[in-house]
Amino acid sequence: MAGPELLLDSSIRMWVVLPIVFITFFVGVLRHYVSQLLHSDKKVDLEQVSDSQVLLRSRVLRENGKYIPRQSFAMRKHYFNHAETGFFKTVKRKVVPKNPMTDTSMLMDMMKGNLTNVLPMILIGGWINWAFSGFVITKVPFPLTLRFKPMLQRGIDLLSLDASWVSSASWYFLNVFGLRSMYTLILGQDNAADQSRLMQDQMTGAAMAMPPDPNKAFKSEWEALEVVSHNWALENVEEELVSRDLNFGNLFSGAVRSTRF
Repeated sequence: MAGPELLLDSSIRMWVVLPIVFITFFVGVLRHYVSQLLHSDKKVDLEQVSDSQVLLRSRVLRENGKYIPRQSFAMRKHYFNHAETGFFKTVKRKVVPKNPMTDTSMLMDMMKGNLTNVLPMILIGGWINWAFSGFVITKVPFPLTLRFKPMLQRGIDLLSLDASWVSSASWYFLNVFGLRSMYTLILGQDNAADQSRLMQDQMTGAAMAMPPDPNKAFKSEWEALEVVSHNWALENVEEELVSRDLNFGNLFSGAVRSTRF
């Protein structure tokens, strides 16, 4: 037989639930504007930009080469893939991996990220856990298993309490990761208030810090372009256009009718 349901005081909604939502939201907005103030433009490597544009041109040639004549396609392919003078054969880039311990710009970015993301989350989370500790504030509208108790009932150790009830500390973390749509609606798509996106960027930051090897990219693009053969898609376009029954009468009558009105 199921136990009796809890009856929550209506004041909890006014003094616990809504304050946590407002505090979490405004801290995210403040984090967004502080991140914009601390944002510094990264230096653009002209060589890396040039290599990316060359790879993009080669990919466009592979995908849309059928719309240019055979001679034009052969000239472009010769520029990229010639065995002696081709770009992908002659250009060799020197890859120098960056060391985050010696690169001051990377260290500054890491410090700014910790200052605007990790530190506010720890301070606000600790203060909310201290000020609103011990409150059961809401209940999810569906049953949950006991595995969800540590996630939804932080700060409350009651074995007899149903796993569907949510504590105040867990409500804060749910708001941290659940206000993404509100941040996107008010601050735009690329905002610095979305904590989940910022944590994902920090997790992938180490992988992004290592620059990709352009030599491997050149080799793979050379192999992909080498097997492409030219099949001109516009070879018989004149005959196909002439053979069609073009009804110009209705076209011109429609144009005259639109100019009248």
